[in-house]
Amino acid sequence: MKTTSLKTLLFITILITSLSGCQSLKTTNKDDSSAYLMTYFKDDDHSLHIALSSDGYTFTDINNGKAVIAGDTIASQKGIRDPHITKGKDGAYYLVMTDLHLFAKKLGYRDTEWERPSEKYDWGNNRGFVMMKSYDLIHWTHSNFLFDEAFEELKEIGCAWAPQTIYDPKEDKMMVYFTMRMAHGLTKMYYAYANDDFTKITTQPKLLFDYPNEKVQVLDADIIQMPDGRYCMTYVAQENPGGIRVAFSDEINKGYTYNPKWIDFEPGSCEAPNMWKRNGKDVWVLMYDIFSINPHNFGFVETTDFVNFKNLGHFNEGVMKTTNFTSPKHGSVISISKKEALKLAKYWNMNFSINK
Repeated sequence: MKTTSLKTLLFITILITSLSGCQSLKTTNKDDSSAYLMTYFKDDDHSLHIALSSDGYTFTDINNGKAVIAGDTIASQKGIRDPHITKGKDGAYYLVMTDLHLFAKKLGYRDTEWERPSEKYDWGNNRGFVMMKSYDLIHWTHSNFLFDEAFEELKEIGCAWAPQTIYDPKEDKMMVYFTMRMAHGLTKMYYAYANDDFTKITTQPKLLFDYPNEKVQVLDADIIQMPDGRYCMTYVAQENPGGIRVAFSDEINKGYTYNPKWIDFEPGSCEAPNMWKRNGKDVWVLMYDIFSINPHNFGFVETTDFVNFKNLGHFNEGVMKTTNFTSPKHGSVISISKKEALKLAKYWNMNFSINK
């Protein structure tokens, strides 16, 4: 059995010093859109998990349900949450995660429930993210970024979580967008830009989206570009119950308009929306995390027009399946090439095949 984190982390120093020599890997693979890769985490280990699918319906964990990178090896708080992966213009994969461990005191990582006093900074009160980059989905560069150390204006940050990335063609940079609050304030959506090596955020965060009702928190946004060039943002509004809503804009980082329609089908609260396209079809899947049910599960809906949504049910209760893992949390899905999927599966001794 492979060590879940050390084998990956041994390559970090090598890659950081030789990243400039990886330009030959920055090619557009014409054999893309043949498989799917899902990132997720679990509460019991606060670590990174990865699953593969050949059809976008049935997912299999590449390490038989065990972590591929342990959170205590990469996070300043010894645990990660909310892993999100995307592909950049340069052909690299960008992985960003919340640097936060909910049970750090219980496990002996710290002496207090949170890093800072909850009476001043509220629940969680983490201050940054884990940022990683790879050209092959196996060997990753890695850094920890803390907002209060990078920006004087954010010394009183209350919490930052659920980071995601998307390539901004106007800025020609990877845009990182995330949930943040100051001190005890309400959570809102912010964005900033990362450096090319994806080791830090270089611009001060700006407001991306806020709710018309100042008493309602928004969080966990996910942005994709639609076929007509506009941007679709799904997000969580913490009303009663909290659920998924959608907003649209002509600009990637501003102009999203409020729409009161719920697009999930859950009677209880859910969070962490993530939208992805089915390979070879003009069909998009919205996946979300249903934290209000036990056991924990993901829910799914489909759309062809971003207006009407069809309920696909939950994992293992409808057309969407898992084979060797249960109760994933806060997932993201992207398409990858057949070559990439088979190479990753081989590395982890996983039996995986793609017919096409």
